[in-house]
Amino acid sequence: MLTIHAADELRLDWDTEPVRDGAVVVRGDRIVGAGPLSELRERFPEARLRRWPGVLGPALVHEGPLPQAPSPRERLHAVLKSGSTAVLERYADTAELRAAAVRNEVAVLPRVRASVIVDSGRADLAVFDTDGACVATVCAGRLVHRRR
Repeated sequence: MLTIHAADELRLDWDTEPVRDGAVVVRGDRIVGAGPLSELRERFPEARLRRWPGVLGPALVHEGPLPQAPSPRERLHAVLKSGSTAVLERYADTAELRAAAVRNEVAVLPRVRASVIVDSGRADLAVFDTDGACVATVCAGRLVHRRR
């Protein structure tokens, strides 16, 4: 199944100029296209469209200790709600946290890496509103958080 995630602006990385009315096409856990929504709708007319308010870009890497919560799953869910789909291994420091990360497809990284949207890359996306709050998070192609 194909899904198009579209927003007011698209950033392929967080340092470049935005694409107005941009979108990313996801198949499974991979990105299969990114650019202006109008072009992607023509290329992928069968795709389901999810429209988000704000700026769509690559998901973040959570660079500090994980938020406190009653369970490892809830700690990782708090990270996902922030627009991050990866954590640093030094903070996933228990077997329970690492197991929860694997179950939820949260990447555990040895160090911070650049977050970018590229064709055939893993579909880790986040949408932020004008105040910087996370509107939606897509982790490995799955919508794992959306603000109501």
